[in-house]
Amino acid sequence: MIGVLLLLLLLPFFLYIAAPKIRKMLSSGVCTSTVQLPGKVAVVTGANTGIGKETAKELAQRGARVYLACRDIQKGELVAREIQTMTGNQQVLVRELDLADTKSIRAFAKDFLAEEKHLHILINNAGVMMCPYSKTADGFEMHMGVNHLGHFLLTHLLLEKLKESAPSRVVNVSSLAHHLGRIHFHNLQGEKFYNAGLAYCHSKLANILFTQELARRLKGSGVTTYSVHPGTVNSELVRHSPFMKWMWWLFSFFIKTPKQGAQTSLYCAITEGLEILNGHHFSDCSVAWVSAQARNETIARRLWDVSCDLLGIPMD
Repeated sequence: MIGVLLLLLLLPFFLYIAAPKIRKMLSSGVCTSTVQLPGKVAVVTGANTGIGKETAKELAQRGARVYLACRDIQKGELVAREIQTMTGNQQVLVRELDLADTKSIRAFAKDFLAEEKHLHILINNAGVMMCPYSKTADGFEMHMGVNHLGHFLLTHLLLEKLKESAPSRVVNVSSLAHHLGRIHFHNLQGEKFYNAGLAYCHSKLANILFTQELARRLKGSGVTTYSVHPGTVNSELVRHSPFMKWMWWLFSFFIKTPKQGAQTSLYCAITEGLEILNGHHFSDCSVAWVSAQARNETIARRLWDVSCDLLGIPMD
């Protein structure tokens, strides 16, 4: 008992000593591309905070016209002004997008297509994690609805513009948590059984399967797509879980900053010569291993068809 108490007392000290080396290891993946983006148009979902904000800031720094696609417009406007001031790029725009409501997604896409002639980079970054059981405006389980179906619909609606603007890229932010995910087609909406942690994992697996099937369908179009694991990042994503917030605090020395977490998304969005790795999964700016489930083409194709059916998209 005394030994356990002593260990608990000394743990913060050991964490503090080890932190510099571990931080260096965690931040090893850095986007070193010097590509500039004048004349390019980018959309980043969930860009009013965390990884999305840092991604948008870097794209703006490189000269792109950047759309912050956010649910919270007021917060988005504050971030846009901050990015404009820091980068000197005034082409940072905020548009409302609620991925938990297909009407909002369709309205965003309609307005964007009317406003812009091009789209070169789409970063599907927004997400929810470990929510208590709830449903989107369309009756989808919240994780699957926002993290997968919302971005599936958004990408579908913007796909022709991406093709017209080729070469262009789609980056889907997934997670290492996909290894614990499964696609339960008989329980996609979590009505038969539900676990908040696993629901997040399932949706992150769906992100990778979507990326791979999208890559297969877009072969030869000039549009390429990648999924990424950003790392364990200090962000608002854990806001629904007191336990995860406590864990993030306890191991804060080992957790990436949002800027570090944005590096792999940026790498996949702008690095030259990445087209030959279309459909691959990345972590720390390198190709990463995915689970057997995530490599299952049959599941990927079935998920595509089921997603189309749920969203009212014609299947081809």
